[in-house]
Amino acid sequence: MARMKFSAFLLYHQHAGWSEKQVYDYNTELVEHLEECGFDGVWVAEHHFRDYGLCTNIPAMLSYLAARTSKIRLGSGVLILPLHNPILIAEEIAQLDLLSNGRFDFGIGRGYQSLEFSRLGVDLSEARERFDEALDLINRLWREDDVSHTGKFYSCESVNLKPRPLQKRIPTWVASVSPDTVQRYAARGLPIMADALATFGSLKRAAEAWQEAMTAAGHAVDGHSLCAMRSVYVADTNEKAREDFRAFEAGFDRGKIINKESAPIDPKTGKIAKGYESWEAKYMKGGEVSDDFRWDKMEVIGDPERVIGQVRMLQDFGYSNLMCDFGSTRPLPMAEMKRLVSFFAKEVMPAFR
Repeated sequence: MARMKFSAFLLYHQHAGWSEKQVYDYNTELVEHLEECGFDGVWVAEHHFRDYGLCTNIPAMLSYLAARTSKIRLGSGVLILPLHNPILIAEEIAQLDLLSNGRFDFGIGRGYQSLEFSRLGVDLSEARERFDEALDLINRLWREDDVSHTGKFYSCESVNLKPRPLQKRIPTWVASVSPDTVQRYAARGLPIMADALATFGSLKRAAEAWQEAMTAAGHAVDGHSLCAMRSVYVADTNEKAREDFRAFEAGFDRGKIINKESAPIDPKTGKIAKGYESWEAKYMKGGEVSDDFRWDKMEVIGDPERVIGQVRMLQDFGYSNLMCDFGSTRPLPMAEMKRLVSFFAKEVMPAFR
């Protein structure tokens, strides 16, 4: 069984009463603490036009964090490929990989938030086609000379990328959990990054589908690291963890995050966009699940023994990287956030090292 890696998810959410500068300073301090605690990596999310997430340029943010750290890996979690020119992204990431001394991890997705796509003038129904074309072009630019490409959305002629990444093959994950998407990218030999709204059952099925598709396509399963994103909270006792969990949920309006603006709605039809059919239940009903459902089927939460058991379950499914969301939507004081992170590092991580 592969060694379990532990990473953390950073949303850069702007809580009520927080300035934009406070959001950036808070997350920078948290990254430095995560490195001190021995975490393997951090993942930074890209969002636009909302206080839901204030990181609009992942390569720029991770370049800054590369200068503030020395060991922890720095990942895009995720970079929304259809919203970018792939030639510029290939350049920016190559530069980031050099500046970070080869510490970059490439987490990518096609995006889903209709508000972001419409305001940037990109048709959400084209997201999958744009994603596939952009990914192919980026990989060619990193590895080949004199790249020429004429596609549906992008074109270039005789491009020699400067600079090139330090890593010969940048580790890449595709955000996916639906069977179609998992199989589509497993057939290309790419591992998956499963999101926090999937149940444990969905994670198990996704890992099984990925393994089957990889094998069917002739790709070796060994050597790849499947990543599972989970909300994570560990306390001294299960009773304390449940008490804290209920208190947070009682005061948190989940509808501010899981709503029609966050859902992949096609503005031309008012319905779920083409290619996103499997998302309807997740994003239109995701905010309505009960506390017991989240406790039993979604969250990695409880006392150290329970949390270790849940992590082992994910490991048994085939995941070897746990992306921990320690409270990206919770306005926790830095001292409390550091306490939670340190407690997890002390009580849970040693069981997998």
